[in-house]
Amino acid sequence: MKLHREGFLIITIGLLILVGIQFLNFLLWLAIGWMWLFILLTVGVLVMAYLIIQFFRIPKIIFKGADHEIISPADGKVVVIEEVEETEYFNDRRIQISIFMSPLNVHANFNPISGIVKYAKYHAGLFLVAWHPKSSTDNERTTFVVEHPSGKEVMFRQIAGAVARRICYYIQPGDQVIAGEEYGFIKFGSRIDLLLPLDTKINVQIGDKVKGRITKIGEIM
Repeated sequence: MKLHREGFLIITIGLLILVGIQFLNFLLWLAIGWMWLFILLTVGVLVMAYLIIQFFRIPKIIFKGADHEIISPADGKVVVIEEVEETEYFNDRRIQISIFMSPLNVHANFNPISGIVKYAKYHAGLFLVAWHPKSSTDNERTTFVVEHPSGKEVMFRQIAGAVARRICYYIQPGDQVIAGEEYGFIKFGSRIDLLLPLDTKINVQIGDKVKGRITKIGEIM
């Protein structure tokens, strides 16, 4: 496991603040001698340090998906599977699969398929809770479309939530991408939408917990 580069500054600042809090905790213990309070605050500091560090973790996973498989772009829980009208790029009907990422999930994002990036666009927006029905169209988000070697195109979106306030991405139109490679990161709770061709074979159900680079979301037919 390694830590994501987007977390280096936040982790450093967070740990410095926690060290300062623990120092004040130590001085308080020397002043009043309440061991129970010192232990309680120390445990709180350690828990906060753990939460900050674990948020930016990236487990070491060897991607083994087949070429025609659509791989989960993130860790999280499937909260939406429905047919929708996509109006930003395709202007036709698509199958939308939405994955909600809690603050405890890994927040690196991975290419769901291999191919050529045909479209990438950032949209400023609101910060509705990530499971809100309008978060896909009203929240801050980035949209990508990748053309698979078969000619089929898959859209995926990073969507900011009520807590997430920064979306990071590293791919641009014209890039050749490989399924399972990292393309972005969302800081704190958020959501990923996949918009797939109607003839896609879907391999997940609402409520399923998925793992980035491991879970097979569907198959390009």
